[in-house]
Parts: sequence; structure tokens; C-alpha cells
Amino acid sequence: MKKSVTGTMSLLAAMTLNGEMVRAQVVVPTVETAQSSGQRVYSIAQQNLASALVLFGQQSGRQITVDAALVRGLSTPGIQGTFGFEEALRQLLAGTGLIFTTSGATIALQRSGQSTDALQLDPVQVQGVAVPPQAIIDNVPPPFAGGQVATGAQLGLFGNKGVMNTPFSQTSYTAETVENQQARTVTEVLANNPSVRMATSETSFVPSTYIRGFFVAPWDVSFNGLYGVLPGQTISADFVERVELLLGPSALVSGMPPQGSIGGMLNIVPKRAVETPITRATATYAMNSQFGGHVDVGRRFGDNKEWGVRFNGSYRGGNTAVQNQSQEMGLLALALDYRGERARLAVDLGYQRQYATAAFRNFGINPGIAIPAAPSATSNVAQPWSYSDIEDRFGSLRGEFDISEEWTVYGVLGGRTTRSNTIGGRPTITNAMGNLANPIQYIPFLNQTDSEEVGIRGRFDTGPIHHQVSLVANRQFTVTSNQYPTLTTVTSNIYNPTFVAAPNVPFLNPNRASDSLAYSYGFGHTMSGADDRVQLIWGLRQQQIESNNYNNASGVLTGSYSSGALTPAVGVVFKPWENVSFYGSYMQGLQPGSIVPANFANAGQVLPPFVSSQFEIGAKVDWGRLITTLALFQITQPSGIANASNNTFSADGEQRNRGIELNAMGLLTDQVRVLGGVTFLQGRLQKTGNALTDGKVATGVPDVQLNVGLEWDTPWIRGLTLTGRAIYTSAQYYDNANTQQIPSWVRFDVGARYGFEVQGRPLSAKLNVLNVGNNNYWESANSLFGLAMGAPRTVLVSLSADF
Repeated sequence: MKKSVTGTMSLLAAMTLNGEMVRAQVVVPTVETAQSSGQRVYSIAQQNLASALVLFGQQSGRQITVDAALVRGLSTPGIQGTFGFEEALRQLLAGTGLIFTTSGATIALQRSGQSTDALQLDPVQVQGVAVPPQAIIDNVPPPFAGGQVATGAQLGLFGNKGVMNTPFSQTSYTAETVENQQARTVTEVLANNPSVRMATSETSFVPSTYIRGFFVAPWDVSFNGLYGVLPGQTISADFVERVELLLGPSALVSGMPPQGSIGGMLNIVPKRAVETPITRATATYAMNSQFGGHVDVGRRFGDNKEWGVRFNGSYRGGNTAVQNQSQEMGLLALALDYRGERARLAVDLGYQRQYATAAFRNFGINPGIAIPAAPSATSNVAQPWSYSDIEDRFGSLRGEFDISEEWTVYGVLGGRTTRSNTIGGRPTITNAMGNLANPIQYIPFLNQTDSEEVGIRGRFDTGPIHHQVSLVANRQFTVTSNQYPTLTTVTSNIYNPTFVAAPNVPFLNPNRASDSLAYSYGFGHTMSGADDRVQLIWGLRQQQIESNNYNNASGVLTGSYSSGALTPAVGVVFKPWENVSFYGSYMQGLQPGSIVPANFANAGQVLPPFVSSQFEIGAKVDWGRLITTLALFQITQPSGIANASNNTFSADGEQRNRGIELNAMGLLTDQVRVLGGVTFLQGRLQKTGNALTDGKVATGVPDVQLNVGLEWDTPWIRGLTLTGRAIYTSAQYYDNANTQQIPSWVRFDVGARYGFEVQGRPLSAKLNVLNVGNNNYWESANSLFGLAMGAPRTVLVSLSADF
């Protein structure tokens, strides 16, 4: 169906911000305020003027028609932020040689000193079907000013929430950020966040992270809120529309993550076809000799554009900046969707293949010795014949049906098969001179997961109180098969590696090592009043975990586990002014418990799931084109300890992380964008039962983490943007007794991009240099996960063309 939207209607009507339809009420109060006063939020990237004027018409609520000959060959630097109509148009035309005059509903464009060309403003005619705010399909929150982050994100069973209406710390990075920074994997996008650090080397085939000082496994990434769908180790960023990061435990939001990570929740939103057709080809290069390409094609079909197809295909391969190392990654991702009057359907299918030689693993180190200085960032102790070959097939099917305008039922199912073969080892440093022992293992691996979720979301009013409720049930079943035979042990040195001939490798099929079933039932409720100035968000989720472990040589069952827990959460948002939010929240995380080993007096006891808790308070201010946030939090995580007095094992130990986070995102000026902030952490070990470790600093938890990035649209060359980013991490302890430590480190990234046209076709050239100083450093340290090396200087170059 069609909807007529006049120039005086608010942004509650269907409009576009980045070419994609937005059919939900904008949730940022300042946006609504700006529009009621004649201002609107504009987000138009640098591009040719003709296409920019189309977007400008949609975002201003006007239909624009203009003589194509007048604007042919002209480009605009774009516009980001909140402006009145004439001010926005003036900025859009900056540097084009065009000026304008107004007369009623007509804007007259002309070149300086020439006759005018009328640019007619009519009511917008937008095709499509309205989507209720409780929907997920075709309901991505629009970008914020500057285009680097979005105005909101998915919050699991609560659906989409605006950043100012969320009593947690959450950031949603856009596809524009991914493309401008040439992020190759989802993990690389997280370099923008000061609460995130790499737990494994960035050149590893299994990138893992620490978030708020806690380890987050690469398997614990959801796809539109559903775990068990995405590739389980490395995730290509080429098919990603949003990278959504929720800091802290999130058991209520989407259930217990597969590996029980509590530091944060990462959710991926895939690209879908938008109203504006897209055909983009990109050629890429990464040092030393990695070449590749990426094709992104999207179309909508039907009388009301109800059918959508989006395809992303990419490949890159060649030698990296690390010695003896090469990497290949290929991706095929297809997104299909249908949006009808009351029903919506989305299908996502993907295939990813990753192959790496001499891939990095973290270093262990023997106790009692000083940690040697980090070797050259380009050096590599991995054997040249070692490799990792990982293949992922994944997909999901999601359906939504609107019972009424206020109530929507949905169901989603998805799954993943990850198959890999790896030859490699985790080297252990044996002395302060950097000598090491490196046991090389052959690891055939298979992981098969299927996940399902059904639910209902709705909204209703009771007098002046607005209610949004959700009821969900989900299930995830996983089977893991593997073997770990040791082939040989190599004696080497981190500064002077030793390489040996490849041993004979027997082919082995992975045998079942474990299976697990996790299911839960959740309820969420948001109550708001006083024009959403006061909001109460709360919920409960009952979770059950069942698992079996097997001897992967004989297949004999060695142990079973079954337990459950009720995890609550509550949050309050108070907005004394439209653009200021104060909030407080309590959230829990859940990890599988354990079975007490045989050498303890309580052997065989099934310990209940480990329940972590987070308290958080904070404030958010939307300055119109800039959002600043402040968060103070405390997370406590139980841990197992041995009691020597009675020879029992229990979950009475604890790690407590406290922190303060300051962040900023958006436009500092019309030409300068900022993204990042600083995190102050205090991690402590408590109730350890050991005087040598009680009260010590938690391993892998630095005192200070800083990530600040700036972008500057230069005034002297239209279309040229210069970028820079600084990343700093203070010293970290490796062991629980705080006797082994790595020093602080700093890294600088720089870049530039230039948008231009050739025969009316938009092109974009990008250059990014990571670790421009080629600094050598240990990036992180943890007694469980080892020492991670920082990545060497890496140059990334790309050229994109739109057809």
C-alpha cells in the first residue's frame, strides 16, 4: 500500500535515513523534539549530488525533482546532524557551485551567475508496508548523527530499544563504520570500544575478547538475538549491517550464551535489501600480499517492494604481515525477505571458509619467571607447515505475524555446522630468555548446533501507563566432536624460532566429546509514564542446562550434568529533560556449573550454575549531534575453589570487577566525528581460600583502557576524510599471585578515504594503517588463556564503485 507523507508530518511517518525504510517510531527524544520545531536529523554520506538530493528529500519529508543536467557530475560531502531545512540544503550544496532561493514550496537551484532551475518540493509518496515497533524484521534503528553508530539496538526479548531508553551500556556500530574502517572481521569492529580487549592475538584463527575484564568466547555471538547460528570462530564483517555490543551479563536478554560468557553480549544484524538498489564492487589489498574482492548486491521487487534479495560475496587471500603466515577467507551470504500487510519472513543462508598457515596461538609461561619482552610483531614461532582449515555452513528462518497493530507473534530457527582441521600448538615459555616448548597437536573438530525460539511481543495502556511485554521460549542443542593427539614437541625461542620437518599426520575423524541442551522461558515487561520520562524495565528467565561428556577415544559416557536457575533483571530510566537519561540496573549472567572431581571428599556433587551479578548506574546526554555516556558498574563472578581443611570443592571463590566508563559518539563539529572513550577498571580476586591470591588484582584486567577515534572531513579537498585512532592499555598481571606482569602499551591507527566520481559513477578509495608505529607488545595476559601478541603494522587499501 502507499502512504502520503507531507512535509509537515513528523518522522513517525515512513522515511529513509540511509536508503533503508524506517517504519517505526524514532526512539530518540531529541529527534522528535527537533522535528516538532522544524528541524530534522539528516544522515547523508558523501556521494554524487543527484542521489544525495533523493535522500535529502526523503529525510526532509519532501519530494524533490530537479533537472538531471544541472547536477550531473557534481558531488556533495554529505551532511550529518540535526538542522533546519534551509540550513541542511545549504550544507548539502557546499562546494558544488550551486546556490538556491526559495519561493513558497519551490526551491530554485542555480549555478552562481546563471538562471535558476526550479527544484519542486511535493509530498513524499513512499511505497511499502508499515511495520509495528515490536517487529524485528525490517525494523533496524536509524543511524545517529555522523553515521558511525545507530540510535538504538536489539535488546533480546525486549526487542529494539533506543540508546536513551536503555538502562544498560549498549552500542550499535553501523555498516558504514565497518566499510570505512575496512574491518575484515566482526572482532576488528570492537577496536572502537574502550571496554573491549583482545584475549588472543589479532592474527589468530580464533579471535577472542575480554569485555569489562572478563573472557568472552568467540562462540557466544548471537544472530538477530539467537545463539548457535553464526560461524563459531571467526565471523566475516562483509555481510553485517550492525555490530551490537551490550556490556555486562545478559542472561535475561537472550538466554545463557553457549560458553557462558558474562563480560558482554555481541549481536549481529545482517544486511537486507533496502528501497534504494545497491550494486557495489570492492577491490581490497592487505599487506604483505593479500588481495581480494567483495560484491554487494541488493534489490526489492513487487508492487509495494515487498520482496527483498541481498547478496554478499567476498574473498581475500595471500601472505599477511606475519612471517610464514598466509590467510584465505571466502564468504557467500544470501538474505531473502518478504514483508506483507501483517506477515514478514526472513531467510539468511551463509557459507564461510577460512584457511591459515602458521596461525598464531597464545603463549603460556611457567610460574616464577619474569615475562620476557614481546618479540617483533612480525615474528612467528608457529611451524610453517602448521595450518587451520575451518568451514562453516549457517542459516536461519524467521517469521513474524501481527495479530493486531499492538501484538506480534514470531518464531525463528537456525543452525550451524562448523568443521575444522588444525595442526598447531600452544607454546609455553620456559625461561626469561624466551625459550619455549611447543607441543604440536592434530585437532579434527566438528560442532553442530540447532536453535529455536518462539515468542510474542505486545503493547497496551492502563490509564497513563504504557506497557510493553514479551514472552519467549528458546532451545539450543549442540554436539561437539574432536580429538587432540600430540604429533611432536618443538623446542624453540620467541626471538629465534626453530623450524622442523613436518611429521606424519594420521587422518582422524573427530569423535563425540560432548553434547548439551539448554532451554529457557523468559518474560520481559517495560512500564513507562510521563511521556516516557520514567521507565521501569524488568523480567525473569528460567534456564535449564543438560550436558554429557564422553571419552572421545572410546565413546564411553564419562559424566552428565543437569541443573537450572532463575535469572532476574531490573532497570530504571529517569529523564528529567528530553535529552538526558539517568539509569540504574541489575542483571545476572549464567555459566554451567560443574561436577566435583574424584579427588575431593564431595566427588560427584553437581554444583548449580554459576550466577554472576552486575549492578550498573549511569547517565546519557544527547546533545543533538553528539551522545556522551557515563557508566559505573560492578560485576561479581563465582569461581571454584578447593578447601584444604576438609578436602572439598565448592563455588565459593569470586572475582569482582568494578569500573567507570566514559564514552562519546557523533559529531563534534560539522566536519569532525568522534567515537570512543576511556574505561577505568579494578579487578580483584576474593574468597580464594589462599593467602597468596586473596585480594590480588585479577589477571588480564588493566587499570585503564582508552580507545578514541576521530574523523575529519577536510575543507580544502571535497570528499577527503582523514582518520586517526589511539588505543592505550595499562599494565596487566598474568598470574593470580601477581608476580608476573606485562607492561602498558599504546597503538596508533591512521587512515584516509576519498569519495569522487568517474563519468557520474561514485567511487571511494580507502587507506587504513593499523599500528602505524609497528610497535611490539603483549596485548593481554591471563593465566588461563595465555599471553597474546599485538598485531604488526598492517596496511589496508580498497577501491569501491557503485553501479
